[in-house]
Amino acid sequence: MSLLILGIESSCDETGVALVETPASGLPRLLAHALHSQIDMHQAYGGVVPELASRDHIRRVLPLMEDVFAQAGRRRAEVDVVAFTRGPGLAGALLVGAGLACALGAALGKPVLGVHHLEGHLLSPFLSADAPEFPFVALLVSGGHTQLMRVDGVGQYQLLGETIDDAAGEAFDKSAKLLGLGYPGGPALSRLAEQGDAKAFALPRPLLHSGDLDFSFAGLKTAVLTQAKKLGDQLDARRADLAASTQAAIVEVLVKKTLKALQHTGLQRVVVAGGVGANALLRAQLNAACTQQRVRVHYPELHLCTDNGAMIAMAAAMRLQCGREVPAPLYAFDVKPRWPLDSLA
Repeated sequence: MSLLILGIESSCDETGVALVETPASGLPRLLAHALHSQIDMHQAYGGVVPELASRDHIRRVLPLMEDVFAQAGRRRAEVDVVAFTRGPGLAGALLVGAGLACALGAALGKPVLGVHHLEGHLLSPFLSADAPEFPFVALLVSGGHTQLMRVDGVGQYQLLGETIDDAAGEAFDKSAKLLGLGYPGGPALSRLAEQGDAKAFALPRPLLHSGDLDFSFAGLKTAVLTQAKKLGDQLDARRADLAASTQAAIVEVLVKKTLKALQHTGLQRVVVAGGVGANALLRAQLNAACTQQRVRVHYPELHLCTDNGAMIAMAAAMRLQCGREVPAPLYAFDVKPRWPLDSLA
């Protein structure tokens, strides 16, 4: 039996809504999605302001939902399940999506399903034309999360390694701030790095030879700060070189740790998901390394690397398809701002 699933994402600074349909057999397919980014609003503050984020989700989510139904040519009454991001994320922002999902579910008499934000990212490559197959190693690089997981199926996640301080995305953003770049810092640093020499500065590769699969990027951020202070008045002239060297250090750690995870697990397939997964240098170096080792690597489509409703609807659809979830009317909109991915069943 096919199901029509509405997905709502509101964990941080993007409001996303999508419709996904599960066929009688095969992978669910994306019918339509709409996304609003709050980047312009938060730029004046140099980062996300939680209260402003929550208020903007309230303004945007209903028009986005109507847009999605119009794109798909479907009606609200046709929805079988309403899925929303339950966590992790900003508590107030999460409550906006949870409140709408529960209200809509109750009004329609349809079940509501809370979805783990990182599981959404993890399964987002299944929305692409080159969908992966289980099992695989997943490199999750989303916002404040950098993790390596062994994934044997939906809900079957084994944590292999994670950051012990700053995540890769935080290293990009904080280093960009130290270089005087705008918000969001990661994309700005990557654009500037294209004009620089990645070998100009010998920045550290934290935990690269630690023997485990954990990450640490706080020391790199400190090294960038130290180097920027040393440059002094010369920083403007060398900013692109320092950006390129910073990006190269982050990417090298991510690529080599991912290859170690493949060796550790004996698997021959990698999934990269999350906002940093859109980084061109990361994709190029990981593709080259995986081609050399005859390993398949999969990414979500570029427009689905950021937070979006499609990944939430897709994760809900796949959990329902494999029997991990059973649709039931449940309208207690509790959220989980902190929620370990490997705690899912």
